[in-house]
Amino acid sequence: MTHSVEITVKGRVQGVYFRAYTRKQALKLNVRGYVENLENGDVKLIAKGQPKAVQELIAWCHNGPLLAKVNQVIVIECHVGEEFADFHIR
Repeated sequence: MTHSVEITVKGRVQGVYFRAYTRKQALKLNVRGYVENLENGDVKLIAKGQPKAVQELIAWCHNGPLLAKVNQVIVIECHVGEEFADFHIR
């Protein structure tokens, strides 16, 4: 059974390699989906995988990479109809 979430990360999360490190972490956890920068300065993820792996990715997002300063992580359960071959950066 797979679990799907939309994650919005707020704070200093652009220009600090957040997307690249998120991809690396997601691939390590075998989570599929994507990560992208939003125009308002936030980062958005769609993550799909085993529930434990998705929860580990959410936990990682609360800190992010060394240069990031995460102020808030918003997680919304969602149904993702799209199938992903891996986890990529948009």
